[in-house]
Amino acid sequence: MSDTLIDEGYRPTEDEPFMNDRQREYFRRKLLAWKDDILRESRETLLALQSESENHPDIADRASSETDRSIELRARDRQRKLISKIDAALERINDGTYGYCEETGEPISLKRLEARPIATLSIEAQERHERHERVHRDD
Repeated sequence: MSDTLIDEGYRPTEDEPFMNDRQREYFRRKLLAWKDDILRESRETLLALQSESENHPDIADRASSETDRSIELRARDRQRKLISKIDAALERINDGTYGYCEETGEPISLKRLEARPIATLSIEAQERHERHERVHRDD
């Protein structure tokens, strides 16, 4: 699939067949670029955390530094989970199920995939899922 040529400015449109080779390649590249960005940021964070072995004499400075470190590590953990979702989306591209709602089997809108390329549910199915969660969370 990676031998599919797409122009630099290419954007999927409703005027072409859904999830044709060009669209799949477009989303594959988008997902890989997103993953690369996350991994690069993670490496930078690790380097920063390793080099920041400051010995803060002031207890308030030390507490602030520890809080910053904790926040950064939580953000990296969320990004680790995001990478697994990106990998799952790449696998769906490979097996031909990418872009289709896991609940209904219907195509997920290109606008939704553009905004959230890891989406597994159509807008309608996602809204039903969230309403269901809200109802059961209140129990």
